[in-house]
Amino acid sequence: MQSDRFELIIRNGTVIDGTGAPRKRADIAVRGDRIATVGDLAKASAATEIDAAGRIVAPGFIDVHTHDDNSLIDKPDMFYKTSQGVTSVVVGNCGISLAPYTLTGDRARPPQDLLGSRFEYPRMSDFFDRLKASPPATNAAMLCGHTTLRLGAMDQVDRPATEDEIAVMRDGLAEALDAGVVGLSTGLAYEPAQAAPTSEIVALAELLGPSGGIYTTHLRNEESKIEDAMEEAFLVGRESDAPVVLSHHKVSGEENFGRTKKTLPMIEEIRKTQRVDLDVYPYHASSTVITAERVARCRKVLITWSVPHPEHAGRELSEIAADMGCSPEEAADRLQPGGAIYFAMDEEDVRRVIEYPHSMIASDGLPNDGHPHPRLWGTFPRVLGRYSRDIGLITLEDAVHKMTGRPAAVFGLTDRGTLQEGNHADIVIFDPETVIDLADFDHPTQAAAGIDAVYVNGTAVMRDGEATGNRPGKALRRQDMQAG
Repeated sequence: MQSDRFELIIRNGTVIDGTGAPRKRADIAVRGDRIATVGDLAKASAATEIDAAGRIVAPGFIDVHTHDDNSLIDKPDMFYKTSQGVTSVVVGNCGISLAPYTLTGDRARPPQDLLGSRFEYPRMSDFFDRLKASPPATNAAMLCGHTTLRLGAMDQVDRPATEDEIAVMRDGLAEALDAGVVGLSTGLAYEPAQAAPTSEIVALAELLGPSGGIYTTHLRNEESKIEDAMEEAFLVGRESDAPVVLSHHKVSGEENFGRTKKTLPMIEEIRKTQRVDLDVYPYHASSTVITAERVARCRKVLITWSVPHPEHAGRELSEIAADMGCSPEEAADRLQPGGAIYFAMDEEDVRRVIEYPHSMIASDGLPNDGHPHPRLWGTFPRVLGRYSRDIGLITLEDAVHKMTGRPAAVFGLTDRGTLQEGNHADIVIFDPETVIDLADFDHPTQAAAGIDAVYVNGTAVMRDGEATGNRPGKALRRQDMQAG
């Protein structure tokens, strides 16, 4: 082999290739932005060589449920993700996408404000163009948000859309699909979308089947009516001939603890006739906008940000309410608009969903929060370290598969997610003995331990615990991936 044939060789590592297959000892060579070969490269050389003895070499992790839309532009090093081994993100989840929408007022309304207050891309193609002109460190695939479409087409969102308004939304979704989004997302539990009937969602989702797009949904209800909400999602998938992804699958409320014993068999049964998948984050607390209704159903609430009272970020709501001399629900009203972490889930349910063979790992992190949920910085190392190594809930091969090969297949990220010759060189090197999340609810922005190096499209974006400053990420267009 020529000495200049490869730019990079990773030697002596234990390869977990993302397919779910058993680990093996192998070297990996990279040429340009692609994996050139996997095997014994003792006689080869490269400009850069890394000794990965004692380390796992895996595909870069794919975070399929994020709200990183604005961060791809404002925080392009994406260190809170690359420090976990994440090389690709899917944005536009829960019905809220940065495009197609132009904000006319001072602030976006909840839950759009989870993305910040800069909405300046009237077409999805404008957002793609911006990322191409100024790429981030990670790759990014896009979803088009139903709530974003509603806010752009309707003067009031507390009612079903008219036929004319649905036509405007369909035009917006069609443009987004032409621009390259991978599908449509909904957040039917949130106020701007609650009044949308199933027929409105189907009228939009009908565009997905012919284009090869997917339908992802934050269900209308994740509590006592979760089965009905799941059936609605399945119906949308059947009517549109689109694959369905249930976002951050969980059940909330103490009266619903253990309910995943019913919901997971429902999913398993429907998978016999429909394409249905789900993602999950490895924590028993959720995080979203502040509402008094949510507060009333939680055993503990932490405030992550508040516009009128920013000084309370990171504090427990019960303490804030005591200082204000009012009930927690009234305090929640006074703190709006803002965000909170809600402790209303059962750890056994979380473990059951993580263990479910067809689940994917995702963060659902909120990078604009002042005191964010630790899932933003810790999700992937937490699964590798706590749930795989320490608890033994799933094997390391299964954990990696849920972060790489499975999400790549579900979201159509062709030539990514597995360490195979010809695939894009998205690679993470980590120590299986020390990898662990360090972010917690008190200190939520701590980088994880045990992640040695991360490569995106063959270029190092994280090494020795530090961002390199390189930004080789690509906007992943559905058409390009389908053609690939």
